[in-house]
Amino acid sequence: MGSRQVSTTWQGKRVTVAGLGVSGMPVARVLNGLGAAVTVVNEGADERSRTQAAELEAQGITVRLGDGATLPEGTELIVTTPGWRPDKPLFAAAAEAGVPVWGDVELAWRLRDLDGRTPAPWLAITGTNGKTTTTQMLASILSAAGLRTAAVGNIGVSLLDVVLGEEQYDVLAVELSSYQLHWAPSLRAHSAAVLNLAPDHLDWHGSMEAYAADKGRIYEGNTIACVYNAQDKATEDLVREADVEEGCRAIGFTLATPGPSQLGVVDGILVDRAFVQNRQKNAQELAEVSDVFPPAPHNIANALAAAALARAFGVEPKAVRDGLKAFRPDAHRIEHIADIASVAYIDDSKATNTHAAEASLAAYDPIVWIAGGLAKGASFDELVQRSAKRLRGVVLMGAERHLIAEALARHAPEVPVVDLDRTDTGAMSAAVREAAGLARPGDTVLLAPACASMDMFANYNKRGEAFAEAVRELAAGHA
Repeated sequence: MGSRQVSTTWQGKRVTVAGLGVSGMPVARVLNGLGAAVTVVNEGADERSRTQAAELEAQGITVRLGDGATLPEGTELIVTTPGWRPDKPLFAAAAEAGVPVWGDVELAWRLRDLDGRTPAPWLAITGTNGKTTTTQMLASILSAAGLRTAAVGNIGVSLLDVVLGEEQYDVLAVELSSYQLHWAPSLRAHSAAVLNLAPDHLDWHGSMEAYAADKGRIYEGNTIACVYNAQDKATEDLVREADVEEGCRAIGFTLATPGPSQLGVVDGILVDRAFVQNRQKNAQELAEVSDVFPPAPHNIANALAAAALARAFGVEPKAVRDGLKAFRPDAHRIEHIADIASVAYIDDSKATNTHAAEASLAAYDPIVWIAGGLAKGASFDELVQRSAKRLRGVVLMGAERHLIAEALARHAPEVPVVDLDRTDTGAMSAAVREAAGLARPGDTVLLAPACASMDMFANYNKRGEAFAEAVRELAAGHA
């Protein structure tokens, strides 16, 4: 924390940190540096946890491995990592004892003005899908406007490290998950967006209603704009329910022609009818659809949401265009790997739920679809019904592929399906070869699993890497 002042508020305060990992470690270190008496509780006691525990203990922090249920005596505050579900016994014990529970985002929000400096406003983004891409797009636009900014939060950059770092920012582009929002009661963004809403993480939240309510927390106390998806009524409903600052506006984005107070698309041009003079009659051109890469429909929606937040912060149209033109998405997000025998191979391993997979499938036609993995309690009927006409064939792999197979049998019985019953390291190569056999020139082979990856891979990145490697093998065979 360099030479920053240490607040006396934290001196000796007994704080329990729930969980180690990428969130818990910086939380424990920061609180210890502020003078708090920190105890970390962690359910696991594997080798990685033991290594992290030893690192913290060397700094004078108490760590309890294998015990996540007991509330340490004298605890005045719990700071939890995002993965801990709200129904954990530790939180029930905290509620009974009257101990508040914060997340790492809440802690960062409360510490952002620790040294008396004026903190950077937060432009916050959540949604079931597209959060990371939209946050990165927004940061690219803000940078193009000459603003000092960073893409932070659930994107993999610790908010705590940023708000307590030496570097000063004009504005932050902040990605927030539903987990983080659940534990961030006092967060108040300058402006915020909910990109879309579809069933996800229901095992953590308990119900769709609870999941939606946590997403909607991002709008609480917004001062300038609540950005919503005009083609997803659930997001607009969250705006209606939010308690915002006087004068805060509801701003919609749509892939159709925008109405007043909306951003949308007209003849291949992204236009703004929200942040212009006389928005009843006027529209401001921001960029062309071709400035967005890739120009898939859901990515255009991401660009409109990012543009809306940037415009809410006063960014000029030219910076919106420049920022979008400069932006390229991370790997495994509708990433073009290769063209082989006039067939395109696309890696969208990040499509880990049905909503993301549907958006991905909507971008191509015809498609040989590679799907399957851990379903996380999802149903695939609607996804298959809406996408059936685009499907040339399907290759299924993973632990719960039978659920997709059953939906295909019900709603697309004419589509050829290859059921790949193997989980070894060569399974992805086999899947790509099978897909290549089904594809015709002009088709797209699309990895959009609609499922989590952990049944066969460490994460969606590793799954995407396996796909890309399998495609390169295939290409070598055609050389």
